[in-house]
Amino acid sequence: MTKSPYIPPKDWTPEQVQAKLQDLIDHVERLNDDWWDKDLKGLINVHGVFSSELARAALEKEVYRPSEIYYHAPEDVRNGLIAKLLETEDPRTAGNLMCCLAMQGDDKALETLYDLEQHPRPWREKLYVDPSVYAQCGGWTFDKAGKRRQLNFDTCYPLIKGNRTQDGAAHIFRPRKDRCPECGGRLSDFLVLDGRDKRLRFLGIDGIFTATACLGCIPWANPSYSRFTLDGGSIPIFPYEDGCEDAMEDEDVDQIGDNPYVLASQPAPLFYGADWNKVSTIGGFPFWIQDWEYTPCPDCGKPMKLVAKLSWEMLDFMEGNCYVEVCPECQVASMHHQQT
Repeated sequence: MTKSPYIPPKDWTPEQVQAKLQDLIDHVERLNDDWWDKDLKGLINVHGVFSSELARAALEKEVYRPSEIYYHAPEDVRNGLIAKLLETEDPRTAGNLMCCLAMQGDDKALETLYDLEQHPRPWREKLYVDPSVYAQCGGWTFDKAGKRRQLNFDTCYPLIKGNRTQDGAAHIFRPRKDRCPECGGRLSDFLVLDGRDKRLRFLGIDGIFTATACLGCIPWANPSYSRFTLDGGSIPIFPYEDGCEDAMEDEDVDQIGDNPYVLASQPAPLFYGADWNKVSTIGGFPFWIQDWEYTPCPDCGKPMKLVAKLSWEMLDFMEGNCYVEVCPECQVASMHHQQT
């Protein structure tokens, strides 16, 4: 028997997209064995397909991973998730259901998770974090008064190879002349975004956002913080909690900064960057190599909002990703690293 040739998701026709979706609906239980099926990843990450029918089929078969299946699912699915969450006595199932409810993400989902935080069920003792942290899986959380705080943006732009002299809206790892007081290496502006560009207006930053840290220290100094001004200024915050002992060579810093990546002209699906692939994205949902991690602002203490996922491997630098976050109110940026 001749094996069918592999067709990458970006090349799927509309008919193939619908066929793969229907196959998943008809056999959704297979996700219990392969919870991030490559067809499902192609539908969600590349084509931005979210199906009420798939969510209903998954709920009926008690398939709770990946939680992205339930992103913005309809009310009847949300109500079913809540009912199962309030019925279960199993901590693992409760954790998975809270992630699903976080991805559904409406006000009733918030109300339910807030009530569970105020009135914990017995299974809470066997979980490491509160429901407000599980809510972060869906790109939002709530404070002690139950007020929502959004942690991701509902627009996503990838970074692609291009000509920075013609498009200066985004620049990654731009070398600076000043040096890190921890290791002596040259600092870098990890991310520079012109919020006045029409593609980046979704950020709500009326000026230039700059996040600055030390390339050599970033794997150890988790997180690194800097303060930015809307005219493009940026001052890193020292000391780091941990730093490296050996500085990166200046030539290496220059080489990483001399990259060809610019902002794409068109947006991508929200979960376009939520994969192992060597992809960097502004906005949307990232791929968390470990657990999701929204760092607290050093000024106000609130969880910061994800601006970008930057792939180190895209630059042949090292394994893993750098995550850039912002506290818009305090004009503070954070950068942290994850790898396997």
